[in-house]
Amino acid sequence: MFENLSEKLQRAFKNLRGQGTLNEENIQEALKEIRMALLEADVNFKVVRELIENIRQKSLGTEVMTALSPAEQVVKVVHDELVNLLGKDTAKLKFGSQPPTVVLMAGLQGSGKTTTSGKLAYWLKNGGHRPLLVSVDVYRPAAREQLKVVAQGIKAQLYEGQVEEPNTATVERLAKEARREAVNSGCDVLIVDTAGRLHIDEQLMEEMQSLKKLLNPQEILFVADAMTGQDAVNSAKDFHDKLSLTGVVLTKMDGDARGGAALSIRQVTGAPIKFIGISEKSDGLEPFHPDRIVSRILGMGDILSLIEKAEAKLDKKKAEEFAGKALSGEGFSLADFRDQLRQVKKLGSMQSILGMLPRIGPFANLQQVADKVDEKELVRVEAIINSMTPYERDHHESINGSRRKRIARGSGTSVQEVNHLLRQYAQMRKMFKSMSRSGFMNKRMAGLKLPGM
Repeated sequence: MFENLSEKLQRAFKNLRGQGTLNEENIQEALKEIRMALLEADVNFKVVRELIENIRQKSLGTEVMTALSPAEQVVKVVHDELVNLLGKDTAKLKFGSQPPTVVLMAGLQGSGKTTTSGKLAYWLKNGGHRPLLVSVDVYRPAAREQLKVVAQGIKAQLYEGQVEEPNTATVERLAKEARREAVNSGCDVLIVDTAGRLHIDEQLMEEMQSLKKLLNPQEILFVADAMTGQDAVNSAKDFHDKLSLTGVVLTKMDGDARGGAALSIRQVTGAPIKFIGISEKSDGLEPFHPDRIVSRILGMGDILSLIEKAEAKLDKKKAEEFAGKALSGEGFSLADFRDQLRQVKKLGSMQSILGMLPRIGPFANLQQVADKVDEKELVRVEAIINSMTPYERDHHESINGSRRKRIARGSGTSVQEVNHLLRQYAQMRKMFKSMSRSGFMNKRMAGLKLPGM
């Protein structure tokens, strides 16, 4: 979601390259572009004003390293100031000394509270916890049913309870019963999905304050839709003033929002961002790392997050087997090729993967590459390989004209597309075989203990 902001900041830094030293004149021009980039990204104007002044003072001050070029100096200062703005350290979830830890989910209707509650439960389960979900939204039709569907999808425990009258007394009773159920069933975290409104009103705040007093939660997380920009920031501030939020969850960070909410919400509310929603899937919730987000904004990439995602989602054994076959000279089959495509798809869209790589050197034009990637092409490739027989996958040279027609019909593609895939596959085999014969990859990969190397 930060592509436009990143592009405009890069333009501002580029104009400083070639300058001998930083002075009031050239820094002022760069700051003007940075200011416009931030305002167009929907960052709160007060936050922008303070941020720009801090950057100006430190860029011209003695704190800047003299060994850096003017552009590098400004990039360093902007990086440090943005990290300060978002919070230097990753804000972690707080757990109580006595279970269950209570997490109260707050937010307006439509912000994604229910879905985020399920994602948080999934994230906690993967971390070795036993969460219990409960919905106390007794007003919105099918709200409790929605959480039930979410809980079933991630195989998390859910307390349903009975609703007689849609009022605050029923809400409090459900909350009490759910906490008792968490204790009895050995659940160490209770996630309470609360009611939302289309706007903030007294009834909503009174009910939230009542739940806070009743449950004494360790965490009160405000769920904000990043697509709503400054409206999300203003709503978060109102909730924080009444409830003293302990953290914020920004949803729909994989969308095309301008990113202003992410850069404003901590400064305006004082509550740290603890999680971000990166997809609609159950595993689409990640801890918020300020330094990594800033690196992505400045075009430095986010290699750490990419590595963590790969470690969590990829099958290491299959990856090693594929590398061993490809680099040992044995070659790899079309079935192996398909398995690797499936591995890559587990990491998310190609746009999200390329967005984590630094935009420098050979990766400078990654955004243009990402925009041209057709995600459906991977689906078509897998369909073509699936339409082959096991023998054909292992012996690609056996695929003659009649077989290609059959494979095209079976996969819903054309013979030309089948031919294109087979040519690409043959080129890859030839390339790996050439590397293996020359010993190039053996020298390059000498430190890795892969099968067959």
